[in-house]
Amino acid sequence: MTSIENPRDLPKVDELLRDIRLNKIMETLGYVPVRDAVRKILDAAREILLGTQDSDILSDTIYIDYALALNTTHDTDALLTENILTLAVLRKLDDEAKPGIRKVINATGAILHTNLGRAPLAKQALAAVKRSAEGYCSLEFDLANNSRGQRTTSIEALLCRMFDVEAALVVNNNAAAVMLALSSLCRGREVIVSRGELVEIGGLFRIPDIMEESQAILREVGTTNKTHSFDYEKAIGDSTAALLKVHPSNFRLIGFTEEVEEKELASLAHKYNLPLIYDLGSGCISSALASLMPDEPTVASAVDSGADVICFSGDKLVGGPQAGIIIGRAKPLAAMRSHPLMRAFRCDKMTLIALETTLALYLDPDLAKQHIPLLSMALCDLDALRNRTQTLADELSGYGIPAKPEPSEMILGGGSAPELRVPSWALAIRPENTTGSISVVALESSLRAFDPPILCRTSHDVVLLDLRTVSEEEERLITFALVDAFGKECDIP
Repeated sequence: MTSIENPRDLPKVDELLRDIRLNKIMETLGYVPVRDAVRKILDAAREILLGTQDSDILSDTIYIDYALALNTTHDTDALLTENILTLAVLRKLDDEAKPGIRKVINATGAILHTNLGRAPLAKQALAAVKRSAEGYCSLEFDLANNSRGQRTTSIEALLCRMFDVEAALVVNNNAAAVMLALSSLCRGREVIVSRGELVEIGGLFRIPDIMEESQAILREVGTTNKTHSFDYEKAIGDSTAALLKVHPSNFRLIGFTEEVEEKELASLAHKYNLPLIYDLGSGCISSALASLMPDEPTVASAVDSGADVICFSGDKLVGGPQAGIIIGRAKPLAAMRSHPLMRAFRCDKMTLIALETTLALYLDPDLAKQHIPLLSMALCDLDALRNRTQTLADELSGYGIPAKPEPSEMILGGGSAPELRVPSWALAIRPENTTGSISVVALESSLRAFDPPILCRTSHDVVLLDLRTVSEEEERLITFALVDAFGKECDIP
């Protein structure tokens, strides 16, 4: 088949639509969706041939890369042809027929990969959600008294028991928790916060902006790198509503720096009969996980500091679903509970069930480590991980795929513990070292185009897959995908 090397040689839309494979799929999808897909693939091919960078079109080049990778398996001189374009159209139509949010295999080694939904839920949490969500459940019904109940009664009791606090609330994320605290406790009055803690997290969530939206008045003290206790104390006046401590989860200040510890700040707040609101951010519960990151405060240490209101995430370092957890003293939390925003920020039944089940696992630390994926991944035995990686490498080598274990590093991701680097092992594949093989770019594209998509890391001449974030069931799929990408005969059971 004639290769296409110039944009002028690209087929017209109607010419490509004559392909029998596209005619067949038109019987199911109709003419317009197939025609539109053909137009977009032709536009993407034109961008490739011209070497331009139209961001609105480049997203469709993945389908051409995928088709080229498939063809390269059997023909090392694969070039752009009408057949490649048709395969790209078919793949694009197949992807568009699938849900927008799809299962993927995370082989990046980033456990809390924000773009991949952070950590998977524990199987117990999934089972509990299924039991209660596939039919009716006692979400707001008191079975003992045959009366209306509160949806968060049981999870609040569990949180109070776990952390020995007076009260607890659960909202839909930690940004909502901070917003609720400021709106209900500080509206129209000053909140004192260090300049070094005016942070921004993902999605342009900025502490000054949240202050403004809550109608609390921001009172900055100290400097970016140094804030002292006397800075806070000098700022306290009749219009002060609270002191705010914000843990910078996604960055670190190092060098000539100083901050006021939580316990000292709580004592200062209480000296003036003010509450201390502590935005903990990620919120680590596990002492074993905390041992990997000594600079990351735990929920227990936040409670011990004497802070009146503590806000942290239900996902991230807890390993549950996205939620905002608020614990602390009864009086400020009662004001938050009765605020109109509480209704807007409340969680649905599936979030509450998954979070409560996840939290309950922490009552037995060994059980938590075994069953909460975040913990089992982060705390997995390094030798066992290397052996697992070696076993897969040996299997792939039997198919002529150049794979071997190489030292790597694990990161948590999700805006948590940015300095943390834990030794790990990755499966390293250097495809271009193999005769008649494919490029690193083509292999990465092929893995990403697999069903389910496999996300990996690339560096120069190597594709890296970290099995720390891959389940044993998913490992089989990775083998299938690699064998397919290299065009080998597959006899995997």
